[in-house]
Amino acid sequence: MLTAYTCEHGRLQAISAESLSERLASANWIDLLQPTAQESEQMAAATGLRVPTEADLSEIETSSRLSVRSGALYLSIPLVAHEETGHRPIPAGFVLSPERLVTIRFAPSKLFDHFAEATSRGQDRHASSAHLLVGLLEAIVDRQADELEQVRAELDTISHRVFRGERTQRRGQKREDGLLSEILVRIGQTGDLISFIRDTQLAAGRIVPFVQAQAGPWLPKELGPRFDTLRQDIASLNDFDTHLNDKLQFLLDATLGFINVSQNTVMKVLTVASVVGIPPVLIAGIYGMNFKSMPEYDWAWGYAYGLTMIAVTAVIPLIWFRVRGWI
Repeated sequence: MLTAYTCEHGRLQAISAESLSERLASANWIDLLQPTAQESEQMAAATGLRVPTEADLSEIETSSRLSVRSGALYLSIPLVAHEETGHRPIPAGFVLSPERLVTIRFAPSKLFDHFAEATSRGQDRHASSAHLLVGLLEAIVDRQADELEQVRAELDTISHRVFRGERTQRRGQKREDGLLSEILVRIGQTGDLISFIRDTQLAAGRIVPFVQAQAGPWLPKELGPRFDTLRQDIASLNDFDTHLNDKLQFLLDATLGFINVSQNTVMKVLTVASVVGIPPVLIAGIYGMNFKSMPEYDWAWGYAYGLTMIAVTAVIPLIWFRVRGWI
């Protein structure tokens, strides 16, 4: 889908579909959502700018993510898509020239829609393509900050369940094992989200100085402080991301530690049961040989004697384990 806007008095005005082909060359912002080959050719013919493919935007080399071609800046950044099945990274791209900004994305994003809506209402003033890029980068950084705050809340919830909540309320080994398995899944999902956010932050942190250096001759001077603020925000979010990653690793280690403790408890129970069962089995085996010369067979209380020996030899190991504090 191809959507185009013009900047009039600092406000975005959407170009209607009827006049899109005639006015596309004068658009200040062209937004391509999962563009078709025809839409890419239409945009390239109107502006002279090449539309990167999804494979181009998925490249991880810095030279592929940040480049200059024919006076235009080609930038790419991975964004986080939220789906019912979980989170996944999606590539997004910017093509910045003095006249216009082109955005390319391959999945719907409320961030871009909200930005266009807010700018159309005049809540933010944008006079050039560089203003639009800065505004979008600020919206992306704000969104990542909100995501990290949600991650912190999720990690706090996991921490409560691991150390102070349901896990300590012993309601059976099976329930505890199920809870620990659920916690491991949530830790894995949260770790994926932290990793995706970090990729976005690293890409944004590279885009800002690159744009300042390459677009310096035509970059509006009033954007300098906003770029500096973006750098500071990205640096602070990277530090916070590192803190969350450390906490995530701690919770992972703690959860695996509790799983090991649970497994050791099971093994201890099995060991005690096997040790307690050895003497009674030995006694039963001895008196089960049925030799004629065994005098106990002729005793009036021989059967009671055998049962007593079995019970005593089973209780003695239990008392010993209890005295030693092993059970």
